[in-house]
Amino acid sequence: MFTNPEQNILHLGLTEGMRVADFGAGTGFYSKACSEKVGYTGKVYAIEVQKELIKKLESEIKSWGISNIECVWGNIEKKHGTKISDRSMDAVIISNVLFQAEDKIGLIDEAKRVLKPGGQVLLIDWSDSFGGMGTTAINVITESMAKELFEKRGFKILESISTSEHHYGIIFKYE
Repeated sequence: MFTNPEQNILHLGLTEGMRVADFGAGTGFYSKACSEKVGYTGKVYAIEVQKELIKKLESEIKSWGISNIECVWGNIEKKHGTKISDRSMDAVIISNVLFQAEDKIGLIDEAKRVLKPGGQVLLIDWSDSFGGMGTTAINVITESMAKELFEKRGFKILESISTSEHHYGIIFKYE
């Protein structure tokens, strides 16, 4: 039913020393998966707007014994809202966030701003609404809509990936 962060991030080709921003990190499943791939010399920025989720994630990170994840209270839809330097990230994760973003263009532009040239975005989002899980049907951003949004902001589609029955995944690259 839900997506597998460990499997999904394999498509990014993360290696030791890379830097990743997890936009809308929530409970940190993608941050944790990326942390293992980028190793001790890499860094993961878990960006979340909800302060209570940041506190919970900071506690989880300590219990996991992980030292390369930094929690950031920030706004992923606003320019410089993530507090991350320009052109400093190798990858950005946007999982189950696009459908709920009020400013989708602002979100995409913030990802573009923080990415190094050649950086990639892993986008995972709901393909439908089912049984009260995920989003409502009116808020679903279809795969074709997502592709159009990113392409209009200068991203190239590298591949569509298989994620789960109720999600789609796309890897984008920004030159």
